[in-house]
Amino acid sequence: MAISEQDVKRRIDSTRKTNQITTAMQMVSTAKLNQIQKHTVGYQVYAQKVESIVAHLAKSHLMNISGGSASHSNSDQISAADLLRQRPVKKSAYLVITSDRGLVGSYNSNVIKQTNDFMKQQGHSEKDSVVLAVGGTGADFYKNRGVEVAYEYRGVSDVPTFNEVREIVKTVTRMYSEEKFDELFVCYNHFVNRLSNHFRSTKMLPIGDDVLGTNSDNTAEVQLSAEYDTEPSPEVLLGDILPQYAESLVYGAILDAKTAEHASSSSAMKSASDNASDLIASLELQYNRARQSAITTEITEITGGMAALD
Repeated sequence: MAISEQDVKRRIDSTRKTNQITTAMQMVSTAKLNQIQKHTVGYQVYAQKVESIVAHLAKSHLMNISGGSASHSNSDQISAADLLRQRPVKKSAYLVITSDRGLVGSYNSNVIKQTNDFMKQQGHSEKDSVVLAVGGTGADFYKNRGVEVAYEYRGVSDVPTFNEVREIVKTVTRMYSEEKFDELFVCYNHFVNRLSNHFRSTKMLPIGDDVLGTNSDNTAEVQLSAEYDTEPSPEVLLGDILPQYAESLVYGAILDAKTAEHASSSSAMKSASDNASDLIASLELQYNRARQSAITTEITEITGGMAALD
């Protein structure tokens, strides 16, 4: 059944409106990407410094107090000993970072698929693992499949602040201290450039030799054998530094994931706009051909009528 000229024209108008929307969304996502990249560059310097300090402390044997009773002056803060203590792993936790909305291409599906594959590689099943979800897409996915979601956080800002993430870290570390899980992995999409990102999984807790030096691509191996003389005591020192290190891991992951999300959104909206433009061009060609055919038919009818009169 042939489509009428009016139907084609309506499709052209509708596609043009869609094209305007996707173009506007692409511009918004690009603006957010530019904004968050400015924060990311400055934060990476801080994160590398914190990791370097903790790595130095580890090499100088100050981290061996994990069996002691290190404490912190802030009663709401988890102790350094809790962050360092290695215990038998009965349940593993996965902090999965996704977006709260769609229109981001394959961003969310890639994170979830790669996280599930990583769980299988670790030999974990739904019975001995738990999900901590940052982002509504991941939380809804695992809930709908009967996976235990022990914690979820929705509504992460387009450019997350450190104070915003600090509340997430406090909750997660408290759950670890209460032995609701025995180890924690952070799973998210790492921003490579505006066109690509790749999945990254980082062990966050407990903090040990297997964690240090694996969380940053730019961290050089620390060559240090001498011990530190510290003032105040090593317990107080680690009580201040290790929570900052845990915060830096989570904040850096969320900042990185948000950057990848904005890039994916911008790329997806650009693809949608390009497809809409191609469809408009195709429909306009179809419309012009239909008009030409109608005009040719009318001319033929007029010519035939004149010939009949003669």
